[in-house]
Amino acid sequence: MRTLIRIIGLWTLLQLRTIGHMFVFLINSFYFIFVPPFKIRLLLRQIRFFGNKSMLVILLTGSFTGMVLALQLFYILRKFGSEALLGPGIALSLIRELGPVLSALMVTGRAGSALAAEIGMMRISEQIDALSAMALNPLRYLIVPNIVAALIAFPLIVAIFDVIGIFGGYLVGVEILGISSGTYFSLMKDYVFMEDIMVGLYKSLSFGLIVSWICCYKGFYTGFGAEGVSKSTTEAVVLCSILILIWDYFLGAVLL
Repeated sequence: MRTLIRIIGLWTLLQLRTIGHMFVFLINSFYFIFVPPFKIRLLLRQIRFFGNKSMLVILLTGSFTGMVLALQLFYILRKFGSEALLGPGIALSLIRELGPVLSALMVTGRAGSALAAEIGMMRISEQIDALSAMALNPLRYLIVPNIVAALIAFPLIVAIFDVIGIFGGYLVGVEILGISSGTYFSLMKDYVFMEDIMVGLYKSLSFGLIVSWICCYKGFYTGFGAEGVSKSTTEAVVLCSILILIWDYFLGAVLL
């Protein structure tokens, strides 16, 4: 019994130490965001990495999410004689919930995994150690541009996802299910408020921070060899996905 308690205690202390180390890493990274010189070229490159290169998967996911929502919501609303609320239902579902969450999950799988692997390869090839040897802070060159780029790119990605999803729902609801196009769009202004848009904005910003922070941390402290990079990349994607869903619940409970 004592052995079991000792094992549980050691595991708990190890997890607490890891969490503390991750938060110290984040605080140090935030400090260098406001300390010049600012790496504008690196920032623009990472904005393109998170945003432009993720556009295809965002467009496909957003359009088909809107189409599936239209089919399912129409089936539900028809039972209550409220088919006219299909447009507002799709818009609210995308803006408040599905847009930020699905966008973050898609970008995690496409950009987050690549980011963790890239920084991990730099670690095992001693490029990060070379930066330190040249008196160049690795956080300033490798971590800060990714965090700032994610905070800029994620809200824009989510906005595009929401718009594409709404038009995907329009395609199914109006062209296939026969709802009036005027009804689909006109009721949105009566049911979608600025508070709903701000909820989506807050979620997208927090998800951008989570993805960039976790993926950079896992890559920065990766293990040795190809196996270490593979393990760090997998852990980054899994941990980001879990934290996105957990944090989405808590934000939804607070901002309800």
